[in-house]
Amino acid sequence: MKVKVRLQPIVSNINLPTVLKTAMFPGDSFERLFIATQVGEIFYTGNGIIKTFLDIRSRIIELGTSNGGYDERGLLGLAFHPKFYYNGLFYLHYSVVGTQGPGALPESFNPNPCDPKTLNLKWLNRENQYDHIDTVEEWILQSNGQPQKRRTLLNLRRPFFNHNGVNSLNFSPETGKLVLTTGDGGSGYDPFNLSQDFMEIAGKIIEIDIDKNTFIYNPPVVTRFFELPVSIQETLTVIAKGVRNAPGISFQRFCDRYIKYVGNVGQDLVESIFSFSYYKPIPVTQLIQAYLMNSDPDQERFINFGWRGWEGDFPSPIIRNCPENLDLDEKVITYYNDAVITSAKRIHPLINYFHQDPRPDKFKGTSLTGVQPYMGNRIPYLTGSVVFTDFARRNEEIQAPVRGVLVYTRVRTDCKPNDFSVIETDYNFGYQSAYYVSLGTNLGQTRLFLGVHGSANVTDFNKGTVFEIVP
Repeated sequence: MKVKVRLQPIVSNINLPTVLKTAMFPGDSFERLFIATQVGEIFYTGNGIIKTFLDIRSRIIELGTSNGGYDERGLLGLAFHPKFYYNGLFYLHYSVVGTQGPGALPESFNPNPCDPKTLNLKWLNRENQYDHIDTVEEWILQSNGQPQKRRTLLNLRRPFFNHNGVNSLNFSPETGKLVLTTGDGGSGYDPFNLSQDFMEIAGKIIEIDIDKNTFIYNPPVVTRFFELPVSIQETLTVIAKGVRNAPGISFQRFCDRYIKYVGNVGQDLVESIFSFSYYKPIPVTQLIQAYLMNSDPDQERFINFGWRGWEGDFPSPIIRNCPENLDLDEKVITYYNDAVITSAKRIHPLINYFHQDPRPDKFKGTSLTGVQPYMGNRIPYLTGSVVFTDFARRNEEIQAPVRGVLVYTRVRTDCKPNDFSVIETDYNFGYQSAYYVSLGTNLGQTRLFLGVHGSANVTDFNKGTVFEIVP
């Protein structure tokens, strides 16, 4: 069924709005919308005005300097403690100023199935060959209304500039723990296969027990779990691996349990959304014990999204032009062995959508940027559905301003994959491009917020708008 909505502007002329969350200030009686921008500002709205909550631009790595203005670093995660109203605690994930390195590889990576060397690369000399450092911090809103940093939870060395996750911090309503989604480290095709390695922090979904005090104010910079101090290891459990790059995790209450949704940004073929309810996380201390004993950890009911062997429901391909017919593509399995090894251990996506889709009522995807369940009743046909956004609708045939796309799907009761439908919007962006960079919701999941930017470059300032999606 076709659904049409309106985009109602809330605030304009801001930088890239990467995270959209609501929270209630101590002493307040209503939720406020918080907007975190990639360059390091956090705003909040209320009574029709916008105010600055926190400005950490001086803490953020210089963005857009080496990739023509495009960047995937910056302020990537913001989460409010479930008891923020009482304790004022909130959490940040960002790329740290002054940590720029040369990168883990001297040139761009392209695997070649005919060259085994390209399929078995190792990340060597990690202390020197890296791109930047990401940090996860705990902050507190003091009684005088000023935020202040309390402690650092993790310092992570990242091999490349991209695939750091976005909307990467969220609290689990099931466990009360802070959930961190980490991308596979970047480049393309996961050159070091970090996402499947249990010892690598990259490419995982990790729960952090923030109620445990590690008594370490500034942890060491690491890439692997065994490099962490024991007191930090004891705060961590791993929910999932095989993550390429995820726009966060979202939770939908269903009777007495929660359905979890995680999007996995694709490489060449598809974007994927996974859902699961029952799972068995593995404590990091158990992973390290298995590693030291050279054995496999118990993976019963552990979640594996399959990357890098699988891109959604398909063995990860390399797509090349057919020299005899340029209108056709040749698709070669990139990592055959990886696909075989993970074929029985991975979960299947709730939905795939394609970078090339010939159906007239669909669209050609670029990059998944947000996944949220909608439990409100103002847009009746969307109630109970899963709404998602794509960065930009591909359209090679015509030269026109870029438009992102808003989409929805439903979870089938028989657990089989479902199709999706494009949500029509009425907003006229004119001649300006409109990249859909984030999707957010309020605490009750009855309102949806859309972050849009007029450019793909982080160096193009003040081109962002945040909308509420309304009937």
